[in-house]
Amino acid sequence: MVMSMLLMFASSCSKDNTQSLTVTDIDGNIYKTVTIGTQVWMVENLKVTKYRNGDPMLNISDDAAWNVLTTGAYCWYKNDITNKATYGALYNWYAVDDSRKIAPTGWHVPSLEEWTTSITFLGGEIVNGAGGKLRETGNAHWLLPNLGDTNSSGFTALPGGTRYQNGPFYDIGLNGYWWTATSSSTESAWILGMYYLDSRMITYRRYMLDGLSIRCIKD
Repeated sequence: MVMSMLLMFASSCSKDNTQSLTVTDIDGNIYKTVTIGTQVWMVENLKVTKYRNGDPMLNISDDAAWNVLTTGAYCWYKNDITNKATYGALYNWYAVDDSRKIAPTGWHVPSLEEWTTSITFLGGEIVNGAGGKLRETGNAHWLLPNLGDTNSSGFTALPGGTRYQNGPFYDIGLNGYWWTATSSSTESAWILGMYYLDSRMITYRRYMLDGLSIRCIKD
């Protein structure tokens, strides 16, 4: 009897731990998670096409229309939905800042400060710093040389590329870019960039109309 109860308890704990390793968005996409220091992050780029309340987000494929947006929107790299499964969507910053929230309940788009916390924990922006520890290893997605790649954090960052404000797509396989929730002016916001040529992870500013990847962090 005691042994049976212990086995039931162990099974329950295992189930709870497994469930805590994933989060599901409003579209039903399931994301694995990883703990880095005291923070819990998604291991995949966001794929959601609706806000948390169920409102649909604009999917804009036309370059001219993308260039004049003043509200949240998303696209797939080169408007090819087959990129969704691996790289997720590219969003403008207005989608990040929308009061309806883009992240699943209990999660949010990280601030620059929250990104910096993880970067500092993993060694900073310097060469041989956080970038290599956050990037997927090998060349299944990152082009050669993908220097310094260890993915020791388990974050598994991918080079999802970008869409510039006037519409063109660039850099898939070469570089990855992620929004922060922190604006820097009325037209720009802080982002994180990772590059296949070295192991740095750099913070800088991009126009809010650019299309970038998003990784969410637990509240």
